[in-house]
Amino acid sequence: MVRSVDPSFIAGEIKSPSSKSMTQRAIAAAMLAKGSSIIKNPSYCNDSLAAMSIARGFGAKIVPEESLMYVTGRPGVTDNTLNCGESGLAIRMFSPIAALFPEKIVMLGKGSLRNRPMQMIGDALIQLGARFESTGGFLPLTIQGPLKGGRCEIDGSVSSQLLTGLLMALPLTAEDSEIFVTNLKSKPYVDMTMKVLRDFGITVSHEDYKLFTIRGRQAYSPVNIEVEGDWSGGAFLLVAGAINGNVVVRGLQAGSCQSDRAILEAMEKAGAMITISQDWISVTKSDMKAFEFDATDAPDLFPPLAALAAYCNGISRIKGASRLIHKESNRAAALISEFGKMNIEIRLEDDLMLITGGRTMGAAVSSHNDHRIAMAAAVAALGAEGRVSIADSQCVAKSYPDFFNDLMKAGVSVIE
Repeated sequence: MVRSVDPSFIAGEIKSPSSKSMTQRAIAAAMLAKGSSIIKNPSYCNDSLAAMSIARGFGAKIVPEESLMYVTGRPGVTDNTLNCGESGLAIRMFSPIAALFPEKIVMLGKGSLRNRPMQMIGDALIQLGARFESTGGFLPLTIQGPLKGGRCEIDGSVSSQLLTGLLMALPLTAEDSEIFVTNLKSKPYVDMTMKVLRDFGITVSHEDYKLFTIRGRQAYSPVNIEVEGDWSGGAFLLVAGAINGNVVVRGLQAGSCQSDRAILEAMEKAGAMITISQDWISVTKSDMKAFEFDATDAPDLFPPLAALAAYCNGISRIKGASRLIHKESNRAAALISEFGKMNIEIRLEDDLMLITGGRTMGAAVSSHNDHRIAMAAAVAALGAEGRVSIADSQCVAKSYPDFFNDLMKAGVSVIE
């Protein structure tokens, strides 16, 4: 689906989307608890729908309502073939959980997920006593437990999501476990995982994020949990206000452990006009300057940061570009290509992305079927000199289904 965004002033209040990362973790934990849990303010994006489908395949009963999700955990495999859609978190989190069961379980995915390397999952599960088969290191995966626990070494340089899955599964094994992690990135997402585990009564500990100790034979307790606003999606709304608007974004917790909360630091470095209150953040259009920022632990911020930098005077330098290869697209290449069409030069120097601010022009661009590329192009269009048309814009449903509707409600001209 092609959507076109005209240069527009965005104004008013917008509620941030709910965190899909926390929703998926809460679904997994509630599924593993014996009893009924309530998830308040859940995200119903495509990634969350995939997590719900997988949880049902593990025996959970799920009743979704608009602002509540009821999950009754009944651990036991009811479907031996589970589809993760395009969710990287789902495949890496639910694969260790699948290894808890003695049945053979096939893990599937679609789209870009089929091109992401998966052998790291197998290497970890085999160390912990499970069986694993892949298709040349890619999907589909065949997993068979039971996971026994013990000692395991993993590389955290590509993603922290496998660690999340192991932390979810290993408390239920017969043995205690130790996970040795090297080069861990995205530590704030590990903090989010441990917070959800604590909420459900599970105890894990770590030494400087390098050695994680997990006691076996624990039990998840059903609870009521509220999902906070999503800083990954909210970042686009904040940047939109800085580019051409006066917006108030509600639902983002200033004290959140989400790594993408760091968007505020980057925007402050750029000189954006930001006011932070207890339950809202306002951003107003202003003249901005080039900035330097390390996004190694927050790689999902690269797309909104590219849009921000396009409107900053000078060359902005963002570190962590090496983490952009195995996303829904090769995000570095996608940003270089599509922002280039809008007259914004982006280039790479090793791990640095350099973005030269300038006159953003109207153009026909591709989303590369990547939700964050589509949103970045739409936000960059707000101050452009001409209409920006975005092909395959429907991909925003992966994380933020109401993105374009929210823009329109705030005064943005979107042509569908």
